[in-house]
This record gives sequence, structure tokens and C-alpha cells, in this order.
Amino acid sequence: MQTQPKLAVIGGTGLQSMPGLENIQQLEVDTPFGKPSAPITVGELSGVPVAFLSRHGLGHHLMPGEVPYRANIYALKSLGVERIVSVSACGSLREDYSPGDIVIPNQIFDLTRGRQNTFFGEGLVGHVGVADPFCPDLSAQLFSASKICTPKIHKGGSLVTIEGPRFSTRGESNTYRAWGMSIIGMTASPEAFLAREAEICYATMAHVTDYDVWHITEAPVSVDLVVEILNRNLQLAQKIILTLASDLATQRDCECGSALENALITDPKAVPPETRSRLSLLVGKYLAQ
Repeated sequence: MQTQPKLAVIGGTGLQSMPGLENIQQLEVDTPFGKPSAPITVGELSGVPVAFLSRHGLGHHLMPGEVPYRANIYALKSLGVERIVSVSACGSLREDYSPGDIVIPNQIFDLTRGRQNTFFGEGLVGHVGVADPFCPDLSAQLFSASKICTPKIHKGGSLVTIEGPRFSTRGESNTYRAWGMSIIGMTASPEAFLAREAEICYATMAHVTDYDVWHITEAPVSVDLVVEILNRNLQLAQKIILTLASDLATQRDCECGSALENALITDPKAVPPETRSRLSLLVGKYLAQ
């Protein structure tokens, strides 16, 4: 295989069909948590190895709650990925974040339920710190790359993640606004938290497709509206990824790479062999005796 990709992009299938992507390979990856959403596309952008993963599967057949988040993150970790950029649609909960804009959020409010949201369990307990769930370093680099490509870019804001697959009621949407949330989506959780457990930097390029359902003078969110904006912004997203890959700092200037250093609380001697083996990729260096 070519040089290990240090950068991965999780998003729609159209992103990996971008101009300038060379030396393309399709990789089928197995993990202890099953197969990822789709085969992983690995190629080079301006000589930089990059991996692409379609979050909802080829043809978009997985609901937000059905996405195999653990398998996706584990698979990218197994390929050597150190940074992940999530490209996703979102609804705006603010007047100044308009459809067509891009937001690089800095916070998450998790309202999902029933999702497999951690790698830990079955004899190994870990409490990872996620006070700042998006990597500040990668988010800053993503914002800089976005700013080069478009003036319609916003830095910061809280992303509330709902379970889906339905859209919000007006009562829910107005409540999220009252809470001070900025944008709303369905996939940041648990993706961002699993990336932190895997010691991978994670940042989101959120494309505003609508005003959810709170804005009385705008059309309520619909699938047609979301797809229309995403298709319109596809080339922009590709351009930002190319810019980021070309300018990405070689070394990580953050604490994501050591997120588990003080997170494991279980006595290494008490960790079952099966669990130790399953999570060796993530915690092996901390369980060495």
C-alpha cells in the first residue's frame, strides 16, 4: 500500500470523486466492531495521502443511528490516520448562519440515545476528556483553509446532535435556540467522541442547508433542500479539502494524540485478554506491563 494516510475525510460519496485525487485504491477493512460504512478510498492530493469514507454507505442507505461509528473510526485508526475532517449538513439555529454558509463549530451538545458511543467496556473502563470535543488545532487549520476558499465561513458555535432520522418539531427547534445552540445535525455524536478515544484529531466542516423549522419566513427543512445545498457546495468542500491537505502542518500541535494517557482507570492486570486484544490498537501502549 502507498504511504499511510494521516488525514481522513468522512462525508458523502461525492467527496472522493474530486479532481486531483491520484493513485486511488479501494480498501476493504475489517475491525473488531464489524465493517465500516463503506470501502475506504485512499489516494493522494498534492502528494498528500488522504482517506475518504462515506459515512452513510454507498448510496446513502444507513440512517444516522445505524452508522457503524466504532468500526469507521477504528478502521481509519488502523490505516494510520491522525486527523479526521467531518463534512456534514446542518441546520442553522441562528439568523446570521445562513443556508450555503460553512460553520467550523467548537462545541457539541449530545442528544442522541441508544448509539454505541464508546470503545470501552467489557472489562476496561476509560473516562476520556472531551471538554473541547473538536480539536482546536485542526479546527483552526480547517477554518484557515475554508477562509481562503469562501467568505461565507463562521468560526465557533455549539452543534446539537439529535437522534433522527426525523427532523425537529418547532418546539424542539425553538428550545435549542433558547439554549444557545448554533447549528443542528445528526452525526457528530458519537463520531467526535470515538475519535478522541482513538487519539485522532477531529474537526467538522458543517454546511448550513436550512434554518431547521424555527424561521417563520423560510421554508422548513426538507430532504430536497438539504440535497440541493450539499450538491451546490460539493465543489467548494472539495476545494477546501485540497487546500487543507496542501497546507496541513506535518506535526500535530494539540493533546489529542495522548488523550488516553490519564483516562484508563482499570488495573491492567484485571483487563480480560479478549478486551485487551480487541482494543490493543487503541490502548496497547498504555496496558504494557
